[in-house]
Amino acid sequence: MRIYIDSGNVEEIKEAVDTNLIDGVTTNPSLLAKEGRNVEEVFDELLSIMEPLGEDVTLSREVTQVDSVEEMIKEGREYAAKDRRIIVKTPLTEKGLKATKQLSQEGIRCNVTLCFSANQALLAAKAGAWCVSPFLGRVDDEGYDGVDLVAQIRQVFDVYGFETKILAASIRSVAHVSQVAQIGVDIATLPHGVFKKLFYNPLTDRGVESFNEDWKQLQEQLG
Repeated sequence: MRIYIDSGNVEEIKEAVDTNLIDGVTTNPSLLAKEGRNVEEVFDELLSIMEPLGEDVTLSREVTQVDSVEEMIKEGREYAAKDRRIIVKTPLTEKGLKATKQLSQEGIRCNVTLCFSANQALLAAKAGAWCVSPFLGRVDDEGYDGVDLVAQIRQVFDVYGFETKILAASIRSVAHVSQVAQIGVDIATLPHGVFKKLFYNPLTDRGVESFNEDWKQLQEQLG
């Protein structure tokens, strides 16, 4: 399973990239707006930060002119022309899927975002999406089971042999991460805080402390 960082904060992304365990980055207009910076400068900086990870990493950038198919296509072409690592994020709407279909036919990879049902995921796959992003946490917020939604999508894609990847988004906890990994999602995009928590377990911490203490005592005995 690939692990992406979901953030618009350059420092968070740099810290995650420095672990050499990150396969990509996802952003959206809301995350970028929180930073209050020039968007083009942010993306240039992110592409530079991601350089050591190689050419297989991806950076998802979302279209903003979502009321116009033509404008989304234009934006998508501009994004993709800037750098081959950029994946164009399109909304899971009728217009968004029309844009996705055209961009996909041109060889431009699309991340179809804001997916909340298996039916929507099916349409995204038929439109040629490179990946589709079901939002687990937001589904949970509505009283449904976001992990179950991902399982439904996995089953549909496997039955019909769709090559569209499942990118689990709106992940709220480390439990979400292990659950979608067991289902077999292709990618999970994590907030920086959730990613950091993956490293830690109190049993590991106690074990390291115990080993260090025992080693220190041995060195003192050997004098």
